[in-house]
Amino acid sequence: MAGHSKWANIKFRKGVQDAKRGKIFTKLIREISVSARLGGPEEATNPRLRDAVMKALKANMKRDTIDNAIKRGVGDNEGAHMVEMRYEGYGPSGVAILVKCLSDNKNRTVSEVRHAFTKHGGNLGTDGSVAYLFTEQGEILLNSTEKEDEAMDLAIEAGATDVDVFDGQIEIITPVEAYHAVISQLQAAHFNVEHAHLTMHPQTTVQLDKAGAESLDLLIEALEDLDDVQAVYSNAEYPEQLTESAN
Repeated sequence: MAGHSKWANIKFRKGVQDAKRGKIFTKLIREISVSARLGGPEEATNPRLRDAVMKALKANMKRDTIDNAIKRGVGDNEGAHMVEMRYEGYGPSGVAILVKCLSDNKNRTVSEVRHAFTKHGGNLGTDGSVAYLFTEQGEILLNSTEKEDEAMDLAIEAGATDVDVFDGQIEIITPVEAYHAVISQLQAAHFNVEHAHLTMHPQTTVQLDKAGAESLDLLIEALEDLDDVQAVYSNAEYPEQLTESAN
């Protein structure tokens, strides 16, 4: 099913990200600080901050580190100079790529992003060149549970648009506006949220062979390794043999 392939792709990419814990912590701290600056320090009234904190806790970041990042965000510090920006381009095999950044120096960021694209067989595009191929949505994955029907009912009641079950796990798709409500409902009912994020979901995908997947991975890894890059999205569909070996 499509959901299985999609989550397998996420896990395939996640294996690379987990090997870069130091980089991940730096990016999470930056996101927490900016979220606190933009929406206030209270997680209950700041959905973006709540999401960032949840990701940090899942990555085993200490609560003291999270609290310090929140304090820096609402204080007079470098977080106040961070600006959100997004770049669009194409990778090997014509794969569409969106790059989400937080930076205090736009010239540095665009130069580094362009260099990564050029070095690895891609090209940086103009605003709007690929964004129309993506839709923002929430994706939530629950651990296996004996209460699948209850979890599905709660998710739909809270605003989920699609719920799927595979390999004993529950995949939930939500519109952006219902994302945090669905998570709240599930957590209040003591369901274990294994993975959750707001993502840019491609409306159409580009099927890659093994060589194409490896080439694209070099570009995505180079982009993810940049300090200013927070997230990279693509419309690539990885070969099934690669996603199966990553699980």
